[in-house]
Amino acid sequence: MNTAAEYFRAKLRFEIDIMDVAEAYRGDAFVLVDTRRRASWEHGHVPGAVHLPTAEIPARAPEMIPAGSKVVVYSWGPGCNGSAVAALAFAELGYEVREMLGGIEYWARNGLPVETADGVRSGAADSLVTAHQPAAPELPPSTS
Repeated sequence: MNTAAEYFRAKLRFEIDIMDVAEAYRGDAFVLVDTRRRASWEHGHVPGAVHLPTAEIPARAPEMIPAGSKVVVYSWGPGCNGSAVAALAFAELGYEVREMLGGIEYWARNGLPVETADGVRSGAADSLVTAHQPAAPELPPSTS
């Protein structure tokens, strides 16, 4: 058997890309959980996400997130393994869980909405990290 192929096949079952989350999150396919500390949450989070810091998952997840729910977790970004630790905590509680690659950093860098106490805002997409492009503006009909 090809060990590398097995590894990557398994890895892809437990990770999810930012844009896949953004597209699927419009429905009720999963509960999106921000696993960072309160100050980080307040700095900015995905609108509609549940705030549940990693250290509190074992005690609070069963009361906050119904058993059998699919869960997607995120933390700061690729320089942090907080979401992997959080995903492990959810998995140990029996939840079907995936880790959102890139965290809130790449969510924002993809131009997706971020919520703070001041409201929801979206920045420009960083072309170095996304192939996602805003829709072209509609042009007025031609008069010729």
